[in-house]
Amino acid sequence: MSPWSLIFGMVVGLSLGLTGGGGAIFAVPMLVYGLAVPPRDAVGISLAAVGITALVGFLQRWRVGQVEIRTGLLFAAAGMAGAPVGSWLAGQMPETLLLLLFAGLMVGIAARMWRQKPSAAESEFSCPPNDEVGGPACRRDATGTLILSSRCAVLLLLVGLLTGLLSGLFGVGGGFVIVPALVLFSRMSIHRAVGTSLLVISLVSVSGVTAHLWAGRDIPLGMTGLFIVGGLVGLAAGQRIGRRLSGLVLQRLFVVAILAVAVFVVIRNLFG
Repeated sequence: MSPWSLIFGMVVGLSLGLTGGGGAIFAVPMLVYGLAVPPRDAVGISLAAVGITALVGFLQRWRVGQVEIRTGLLFAAAGMAGAPVGSWLAGQMPETLLLLLFAGLMVGIAARMWRQKPSAAESEFSCPPNDEVGGPACRRDATGTLILSSRCAVLLLLVGLLTGLLSGLFGVGGGFVIVPALVLFSRMSIHRAVGTSLLVISLVSVSGVTAHLWAGRDIPLGMTGLFIVGGLVGLAAGQRIGRRLSGLVLQRLFVVAILAVAVFVVIRNLFG
């Protein structure tokens, strides 16, 4: 077993600790290009390692009140339904196409996060008046509690379903979708969105791993174990660093890292 599994796991954990997502965005390319793991096997390792690392991170954030359980469970319920569908779709695609679609997804998410207004990432509950035209579907009361209207619930369920689909298709936990969605649609602070995202990732990963194994694909325990150990070390470091950075700085660092990996994946697939 290569020590690079441990090192790459630390990178994944660092990303999860800092941003509540992005772990598998880095895990799959590192497994494929750094350890020569076939893309479909990399999906399984990524789901298992990211899921366990995210679970530990969620429990730590929960203890300090940085998780909204109700919102997270709503996301996770829809995500767990979408993950098996994504896993099936992944099995129908050529591996090169799968990786190029993965890179395109990364670029789209990075662009969306970069354009996000700083006020949405920095404020805890920056809510406009309830009669604002064209405002977000989800609103909060004076205490900051989410008002779960039918419109809000449908929106969160749809985004959760998309998260699960991406999880099964690409082996990603979906945090890069969950965190921006929680900030933009449920008007949650970036730091609380990170904690809630970790809850969703851990639950959706269970569904994704189950679908992966059900399809007859293996998850090598040795490499996955090293990834998890490294992930837990990186998670602790990322959470410590994240407490010292503003939400906007975290967001911009996340975007730059995602774009760098996307460019690398495209170059390797198009130009060998």
